[in-house]
Amino acid sequence: MRLMFSKNFFVRIFLPLVVIGLLFCTNALAQKSKKAVVSKKAVAKRTDTKDRDAKKDRKEKLTAKTRDKKDVKSKKDTKSRAESKKALAERRRIEAERRAAIAAEHRRREQARREAIARKLAFERGLRTETVENISKDVTDGEDLNIRSAAVKALGSRAGSVVVMEAQTGKVLTIVNQNWAVRSGIKPCSTIKLVTGIAALNENVIDKQDGSLNGNGGRGLDDSMAYSGNGYFQRAGVKVGNAKMIDYAKQLGLGEPTGLNTEGEYAGKLPYGNTNARIYSHGDDFEVTGVQLAVMVSAITNGGRRVLPRVPRNNVERAKFQPFYRADVQLPSKSVRRVIPGMMGAAEYGTARRNMDQTLGVAGKTGSCISKGTWVGLFASVAPVERPKYSVVVITRGQRERGKYAAAVAADIYRALGSQIVRTDRSLAQTEFNLKPRTSLDLTTAAKTASDEEDDDTDATDTASTDVGDINNTMLNKGNGNVIVVPSAPRPVEKKLVAKTVDSKPLFPPVVITYDRSGEEKKAKKGKKQ
Repeated sequence: MRLMFSKNFFVRIFLPLVVIGLLFCTNALAQKSKKAVVSKKAVAKRTDTKDRDAKKDRKEKLTAKTRDKKDVKSKKDTKSRAESKKALAERRRIEAERRAAIAAEHRRREQARREAIARKLAFERGLRTETVENISKDVTDGEDLNIRSAAVKALGSRAGSVVVMEAQTGKVLTIVNQNWAVRSGIKPCSTIKLVTGIAALNENVIDKQDGSLNGNGGRGLDDSMAYSGNGYFQRAGVKVGNAKMIDYAKQLGLGEPTGLNTEGEYAGKLPYGNTNARIYSHGDDFEVTGVQLAVMVSAITNGGRRVLPRVPRNNVERAKFQPFYRADVQLPSKSVRRVIPGMMGAAEYGTARRNMDQTLGVAGKTGSCISKGTWVGLFASVAPVERPKYSVVVITRGQRERGKYAAAVAADIYRALGSQIVRTDRSLAQTEFNLKPRTSLDLTTAAKTASDEEDDDTDATDTASTDVGDINNTMLNKGNGNVIVVPSAPRPVEKKLVAKTVDSKPLFPPVVITYDRSGEEKKAKKGKKQ
């Protein structure tokens, strides 16, 4: 072989083959590498595609899920909006119903208010109409027509009745509205304090000298009577007791006919079995007539003699009228007359002071309370106090009525009778009851005390104040320095002892009237400057 083929020959043959093989291998490797790259790219591409598809699927799923969520949310929102709308509609319906109910209630209350006002006006008109009708039916035979005319004029448009009688003889000068003054009864209100005072004095519950209650300090009998202090008389009456109170009331002419020669006289009513302290201050469960009150105050100022009231029906009776006494109060005269200074005080500086001519010597007791569905104002009085010629009783009814207005009516009647009133002893309180005279008033105390009146059924104070100028004028009009004005002690705080009874509530709500005194105050100041 060595011989046949040389070394170069093998080289020349093998080298190309090697080269070709290398090329082939290189090419194969390249192809393989290329294929591997392509394969990798394809795999990568497929992977990317798969990834994209997966992403797309996930995105689509997410989108679908989101869409589903949105759809669910949208459905929920739609449902929520629907429910909100429904709830809003329901709230609006409820609100509309509430407003409609409020409007209906307002209309109902307004209608009730109008009906109440209408009933009140009708009731008030009815009282006045009844008064006018009763007066037109009065039997006036034997009456003093001039005095009757003055009484009717003084009563004016008020619903009420008037009794004017000669205090010492019992001669009835006029009875205006005889049905109310003779044939029907009314609650005596604070005029019953006259009975309570006399009973407590005679039972030694009240000191006869200084008027204190069992020696206690504070306001005494005279000022308590003048200002109509409820607490004082309730405490005094409780110590006296129901049975004795009724006995004293009978002795003073209550609870039985007076004997007046007029048909159908009402006997009145007494509070048997009532232990409430209001019977001693407000007259609960009592009923009296105007004629009975006239007889009672006459008996007090007569020292206990009860006159028999009569109307002289013909000329013979008028010409030969003789006084008759039905009975004597079986009590010491001092006990009976000891309430007179308080009655004087009521007319001079207390509950009856308004419109009162102080020169006429009026002594009386006011009363204000609720009876028969409305307010009642009473004033039982005599004048002149030292030797009474006249007894005047005024009873008014109506939502605005109070004792002070009844006293104002009586004051007009006394003015009409003024020429027949002759004063004999203007120092009666000093000479008979040993009370110290007061020549001037403590204006501040008087004004304060005047606003402390409690002469009404609610125990509320009467806020009508006394004008200082009016007090000065009153002092000037009294004419001398011996006029007796009972001193006022500071008033202690008094706890209410009792509750109202069923008759204490008015048929209609009270009407509050405000009064502006600024104009009068300016005039008063201007007058002082002049």
